[in-house]
Amino acid sequence: MAAKKSFLLRLSQEMWEELERWAADDFRSVNGQIESILHEAISRRRRQAAPPAPLPSGPAAPEGAPSPATHGAGEEK
Repeated sequence: MAAKKSFLLRLSQEMWEELERWAADDFRSVNGQIESILHEAISRRRRQAAPPAPLPSGPAAPEGAPSPATHGAGEEK
């Protein structure tokens, strides 16, 4: 098991009570709930920071055919 770092966290009474209710709903301790929230936020941040995957290349459009990205652009109906 990885070593854990202990630190002091000061919260308002209202925030503590809300975390207690949320933790109870998820059958966790407040510490476990805070750890879960932080883990989720870090995972989300990493996904957003990751470069987008390259788009798969499909069959080439015939010469002179509009590309799907520009098809219909500037056309009046």
